[in-house]
Amino acid sequence: MKVCVYGAGAVGGHIAARLDAAGANVSLVARGEHLAAIRKHGLRVETRDRVFHCQLLATDDPASLGPQDVVIVSVKAPALPAIMSGIGPLVGPQTLVLFALNGIPWWYCQGEGGVLEGTSLPRLDPGSVIADALAPGQVVGVVAYTACTVTEPGVIVAGNPRNRLILGRPDGRDDSRLERLAGLLTAGGLEIEVTDKIRNAIWAKLVINLTGGALSILTGSTMKQALTSPSVAEAASRMAHEAAAIAHALGCEPGNISDGLARLATSTHKQSILQDLELGRSMEVDTILRAPLELAKLCSVATPTLDLIVDLAARRAISAGLCQE
Repeated sequence: MKVCVYGAGAVGGHIAARLDAAGANVSLVARGEHLAAIRKHGLRVETRDRVFHCQLLATDDPASLGPQDVVIVSVKAPALPAIMSGIGPLVGPQTLVLFALNGIPWWYCQGEGGVLEGTSLPRLDPGSVIADALAPGQVVGVVAYTACTVTEPGVIVAGNPRNRLILGRPDGRDDSRLERLAGLLTAGGLEIEVTDKIRNAIWAKLVINLTGGALSILTGSTMKQALTSPSVAEAASRMAHEAAAIAHALGCEPGNISDGLARLATSTHKQSILQDLELGRSMEVDTILRAPLELAKLCSVATPTLDLIVDLAARRAISAGLCQE
């Protein structure tokens, strides 16, 4: 199986190393010092169970790689519209394109089969650039539970004892290509679930990321630190339950909210969106924070606490020049 990982940063590079170990024909699209280091020294991925050292074909010219069986897109959502022309040469009629994204993905209303079927989400896909580039049957959603960091160019550390990916087509259909890929990922040491309800998995992660992400931007701290404040903990509870109400209105099951809040209260991991703020990187404000509230309006769910906290967090990101108005 020919697999190209487009955006071989922390998460993408980790997945690439696992696939290479399982025998897939893996190539990478990367850039800058990270690309130069991979070309010179190979890709090194350090996990709890082993160290991978891969000599992979790496390039900043995706057109040089030709059509693939699978393309795994692992870039931040704000970059997607700009890279679609680069993805084009990698995609043939039977290519699967997996999007490992945080928050509400651009394809959320595609194959939804409910009241939002075909609804446009212009914040996430301006001008439908992404949707127009791919056939609906080629798209696969990915929810990733893996904490990875590029510690230096060409070196990735995956700190989680468990590294899990949940995969599913937006329309929920079975797909032999996806099952084959899942087998390779499993052989590479990842925990893999293929689901016909990928939106449930999105909301189960998003309820906590939305709550923790917005509060972390405002507090500048981990959630273990922030939630020691009773008033902040109360706000977090209201936010999570409002987010769950959006999911339920959309016909999704977001999981046990109390359990999620309990995990959040013990988390010493700095939320990725706060890391981006501190490092001056583009922030996923639209996908993680704003898009859920747009969906709430579409299904007439009141979200007063989220409205305030998200707006304040977005103002902080805008003032830092890391997201658009």
